[in-house]
Amino acid sequence: MRSAGNSQHLTDWYTFSHIIHGFIFYALLRYLFPRLTTVQRLVLALGIEVSWEVAENTPYVINLYRQQALSLGYVGDSILNSVSDSLAMIAGFVLAWRLPTWLVVVFVLLMEIGVAYYIRDNLTLNVLNLVYPLDSVHLWQGAEL
Repeated sequence: MRSAGNSQHLTDWYTFSHIIHGFIFYALLRYLFPRLTTVQRLVLALGIEVSWEVAENTPYVINLYRQQALSLGYVGDSILNSVSDSLAMIAGFVLAWRLPTWLVVVFVLLMEIGVAYYIRDNLTLNVLNLVYPLDSVHLWQGAEL
């Protein structure tokens, strides 16, 4: 969970974040590009996700993550993990397309709360730590589980 090799496996706790990426991309792209077909929006979403996976493995982003309490030994994602993350985003996109909005919201809340409970991190905290790090969050995340 807090090891440098965490993102070297097929899936990890952050797989849930990539499912949520799919939910978010579906909603945003549907709103921003209503004339595109769902498949076209999915291809665009996949391009965004793959671009993030590439950027996430640059020395700059790896060093940003290493400044966080949970990612001190982060070495980047394996190719297998990056492919799996992209597939998780596709799954989230398809679920958002097929499920009622209220159920997608419930899934987001369950995943964010569950992951925060088990590893003291989630998509929301991850973005917060990258954009506006808070000492209180770092202290809470660094405490023994």
